[in-house]
Amino acid sequence: MKKNKLPKVFIVLKWVGILAKYEMKIFNNGIPHNMPTFKKLIITFDCNFETSKAQLLKTLDDYAEFRAQNKLPSQHQLFGKMTEEMWGFLEYKHLNHHLKQFNV
Repeated sequence: MKKNKLPKVFIVLKWVGILAKYEMKIFNNGIPHNMPTFKKLIITFDCNFETSKAQLLKTLDDYAEFRAQNKLPSQHQLFGKMTEEMWGFLEYKHLNHHLKQFNV
């Protein structure tokens, strides 16, 4: 599975990420609209919907396989220490955010 390596996260941003992780969990809210992202992750070219859909489904299969094999990372560069439950929660929130963003 190809991964994008995130840029180095400065300590203040890391604390914001850790607080946001717990805030989302405690209040069960989602990711706000227009939340900033790393420039490296912004898509600046035209995409084919079917190709992107197939890539998403492959990524979800890879995630399920990693989870089944107990190979999820114990750390996230922005959110800090992660449990299996927190990975699942944040993966759901992130995917749901983008599905709503594109009215899918």
